[in-house]
Amino acid sequence: MVVVFSLDKDLPAKEISQIEQQIKQSPFVTKVKYVSTEEALSRFQKNFPELQEIINNLNTNPFPPSFEATLEDKAAATDEILSFINEMTRRKGIEDVQYNRAWVEKVQSLGRLAKAVGFFLGGILILASFFIISNVIKLNVFSRKNEIEILRLVGATNTFIRIPFLLEGILLGLMGSLISLLLLFFLIQLFPLYLGSSLGALQELLGFRYLSFSQSVGLLAGGAIIGSMGSLSSLSRFLKV
Repeated sequence: MVVVFSLDKDLPAKEISQIEQQIKQSPFVTKVKYVSTEEALSRFQKNFPELQEIINNLNTNPFPPSFEATLEDKAAATDEILSFINEMTRRKGIEDVQYNRAWVEKVQSLGRLAKAVGFFLGGILILASFFIISNVIKLNVFSRKNEIEILRLVGATNTFIRIPFLLEGILLGLMGSLISLLLLFFLIQLFPLYLGSSLGALQELLGFRYLSFSQSVGLLAGGAIIGSMGSLSSLSRFLKV
């Protein structure tokens, strides 16, 4: 969440520096960026090219300089942040503060809902993967019934017979996870390009990022675990060795 502190256009550089230091002293602020009047105008022209004629008719830059303060996610809707913003509003040199607490709370609620839906759909996909791998292993056990009988006759141990099916289940789980990572990569690369021209200013709010290395490894490990569990489930029920 970003709070924008609009400054007086005629504010001296010393006052601007003091305001910046005061904002940085807040424990809720993780990053502070100074936006000049020229940069604010450039952003507006980039995000709203259809309104360029209005700016041209003004014959002046209407945008004041400002500070953009990035807040901690957990503190974006707390009463302490509200007190900090009210204190900064009363400070000399600050003309306006752009911060919508109700909007932040709605976005956070939407984020929690999206996370809950994600966990629900993820659980369904995990169960589906488990049963698919379990059925694939079951079919392979039935198709190799004669081979398994021969292995028993020549003295193969139970572990020796089961290991190939277990490895097959793990491999299927890994392949499924790897395909998911590839699809996610291409989706993140192509989806913003597809929507970029229609998002306009929302491009500043919506961000798409790929999984971190640890998350990717966790997904691959999870696929291997699901594959092994599905394989063991079928082996315990349909491979009587």
